[in-house]
Amino acid sequence: MAREERTARAARTAHRAPAGLPAPGERAFIGSFTRAGGLGVTAASVDRATGALTVTGTSDTVPDPSFLAPGPDGTVLYAVSEADEGAVAAFDVTGPVPRPLGAPAPVGGAGPTHLTYTAGHVVTAHYGSGGVSAVAVRPDGTPGPVTGLLRHHGHGPDPERQTAPHAHQVLPAPGGRHLLTVDLGTDSVRVCALDPATGALAPHGETPLRPGSGPRHLALHPAGGHAYVLAELAPVLTVCRWNARSGTLAPVAEVPVRAEGATGVAYPSAVAVAPDGRYAWAAVRGDDTLTVLALLHEGGEQPVPVAHVPCGGHWPRDVALAPGGRRLYVANERSGDVTWFDIDPDTGIPSRAGAIEVPAATCVIFA
Repeated sequence: MAREERTARAARTAHRAPAGLPAPGERAFIGSFTRAGGLGVTAASVDRATGALTVTGTSDTVPDPSFLAPGPDGTVLYAVSEADEGAVAAFDVTGPVPRPLGAPAPVGGAGPTHLTYTAGHVVTAHYGSGGVSAVAVRPDGTPGPVTGLLRHHGHGPDPERQTAPHAHQVLPAPGGRHLLTVDLGTDSVRVCALDPATGALAPHGETPLRPGSGPRHLALHPAGGHAYVLAELAPVLTVCRWNARSGTLAPVAEVPVRAEGATGVAYPSAVAVAPDGRYAWAAVRGDDTLTVLALLHEGGEQPVPVAHVPCGGHWPRDVALAPGGRRLYVANERSGDVTWFDIDPDTGIPSRAGAIEVPAATCVIFA
């Protein structure tokens, strides 16, 4: 399908969308690769009763906004530009169509793949150059200058994917004092601290994981004491204990996320944890499945795979839970859609409920 036809279809969908801005928790935002035919940042309303998404508008002003993060009050959305000269962009999302706020700001690194807003700054993880940086946020919500930059060092045993650091994700750790960065290239999770006053980043520690596993993404247990680190180069989930007082992460268990007997290419991508801490879901590209894990015992220290279900498309790059945890949404990059699932509250098993076309979809968030 030509880009012009996709744009026209999105415009028609936007025209049919309900007028006015949905309430908090009833809006979804979807990132995509513009270089692969994506429409940039897509905004959608969320039907409270069914979970259905309806596109309200798109913005392709920023190249490859592959990951998105909301600002503190939900009126501003931040996006990475996953390019050689990485940048972060801000959008006003008080209306149905995302509206750019000023020009994208450089982040001091290449190929940023993830970002988070915290303590008046946007922090980005740079896959291409291997590191993280902080950008100050101005009072009007626009990104300002780089205030802190940490470059990672090291490598892993994979001669094709791990010759250098590749930071893939960064997010605030429980306790509010530290940030966790997952580095695929060095088989580790790094801990750093952000100074809210100056925006400086200071290294605090590093937790090595299984050599060659290529950790890509982590999610936190709602109780705050455990992190679940999903590897890309090996289909495993590593459970780590988090000590907020000392700012340390310690691996305690590893479980498979691929169905027994599965063959062929498999690259796990993203993991989500239920708000009540009973279940987790991991997406596996290649197999195109969602692995359901029951989180047993206090704090969820012993995940047990209980089911593997189709992801609803091809190459699931991201998974996200809607507020409340009743539904799971999957961004299927290569089939170009976002599929949503109803979650059985007793088993944690998702059942497909619907989908919309979103070319080259890369992430889904709610605000």
